[in-house]
Amino acid sequence: MSQPPRSFFPTSDIDHAVAGLGAGVVAVLCMHPLDLLKVKLQVATTPPKGGIGRNIWRSLTDIKHEGGWKGLYRGVVPNIAGNASSWGLYFLLYNYLKRHGTGNDPNNKLSAGKYLMYSAEASAVTAIVTNPIWVVKVRMFTTRPDDPHSYRGLWHGLSTIARTDGVRGLWRGTSLALVGVSNGAIQFMAYEEMKRWGFERKKRQFAKEGKPYTAADDKLSNTSYTLMSGASKLFALSTTYPYQVIRSRIQNNATTHLYPTIPACIKRTFAEEGFKGFFRGLGTNFVRVLPGTCVTFVVYENLAWLFRTSAAKGWSFGH
Repeated sequence: MSQPPRSFFPTSDIDHAVAGLGAGVVAVLCMHPLDLLKVKLQVATTPPKGGIGRNIWRSLTDIKHEGGWKGLYRGVVPNIAGNASSWGLYFLLYNYLKRHGTGNDPNNKLSAGKYLMYSAEASAVTAIVTNPIWVVKVRMFTTRPDDPHSYRGLWHGLSTIARTDGVRGLWRGTSLALVGVSNGAIQFMAYEEMKRWGFERKKRQFAKEGKPYTAADDKLSNTSYTLMSGASKLFALSTTYPYQVIRSRIQNNATTHLYPTIPACIKRTFAEEGFKGFFRGLGTNFVRVLPGTCVTFVVYENLAWLFRTSAAKGWSFGH
């Protein structure tokens, strides 16, 4: 059995967790205004006017006019907390499951079904643990700073929800988040299969040229990671988007009387907006999510590779 690669932090699982944390922070800082706009469009009930590009520009301009540049980054703290903790926890669990699934032997290959199962398990735990942060994020995104009911920050939002709605309020929409596990599972299954194909192709090329394949070579190009992550996310998002709209609507504090339950939300949305209502903000979501996903995966893969190569050179942190 081949020895597993050395880790920079005490375990390789922590390597991947830190890489995920870093990727989540960078992605939020780059894409937050579009993420804010996506949620606003999801909870809106009036049809957007004009094309996607014009609608995005007009909406962002309106947000800036109302709240200044600071308004474009309203809710950035819970968004960073949510994304960083979600990606960090997800990659920690996902790589732990993959490592044990291969018997800690990197030469053992997992099937597409195993990738799907491990990704779903990691996504489910991550969704449950981080749901309170997403509830605060949605409510901060959908209120103005001068609203007397708006949250001043992450902790204020968490404590206010717990006090007014009870602890159960912090997990509002969790069942839909668990439905959304399918999104991440489908994405990672497709991404892992494409990445495996890319590495096998690279190794065959090295063998053909008679070159040794080292830890430093265990990396694809950033262009490859961008195309693979974008294609896998596009495939997953287009099949699972409606649950995100429903989740945003029932988590939005201003519309809880309209959408008190998941069945009521589905029924009202379809009755008033038709099938298209379940895909509100999809165009904006594509614009926001695809670049954000690509940034996340490129940063994650580069950080994970940096930790692997540093460990191979004998460098470590916290051992």
